[in-house]
Amino acid sequence: MKNVCVFAGSNTGVRKEYATAARDLGRALAGRDLGVVYGGGHVGLMGQLADEALAAGGRVIGVITEALFAKEVGHRGLTELRVVKTMHERKAAMADLSDGFIALPGGFGTLDEFFEAITWAQLGIHRKPCGMLNIAGYFDGLLAFIDHSVAEGFVRREYRDMISISSTPAGLLDALTRHRPPVVEKWITPAQR
Repeated sequence: MKNVCVFAGSNTGVRKEYATAARDLGRALAGRDLGVVYGGGHVGLMGQLADEALAAGGRVIGVITEALFAKEVGHRGLTELRVVKTMHERKAAMADLSDGFIALPGGFGTLDEFFEAITWAQLGIHRKPCGMLNIAGYFDGLLAFIDHSVAEGFVRREYRDMISISSTPAGLLDALTRHRPPVVEKWITPAQR
């Protein structure tokens, strides 16, 4: 891996642990000489991540839409900032630049981006590792829902297991390094059509 894409909230959330984790992850990525690819903002957990990675000597590439940049949320101190027209272009560029994906706590945008990455892995569009930094149990409810989806026959266990989970940056980065995508022949059998 050379670059890791991090999806993160544009707010810091109510727990100080979230911002601490974003900064810890930024330092951990820089310490392993892994570049950060992210949404390009200077606000919220995104900004905390980028600032800490830069302060630790890391490379940070931001990808932001023209509309968000115009609202002055773009980070102007990055290694590189790419400004694109649409959210679709933004997600595609972030995916192309990255060798793995991490979700920090965040809202709908973070979840949308992460689930697109894991869906693309499920479909074989890429074979890059995907993980969640589960700080203070933030993703526990979501992970329980995914397990419910497995139990109800909508998500295969092999695909659920593609999501690496850790409560520490080091543990998550280690898990992403060990990731081996599953080989699944078919999802829908002829009898299920």
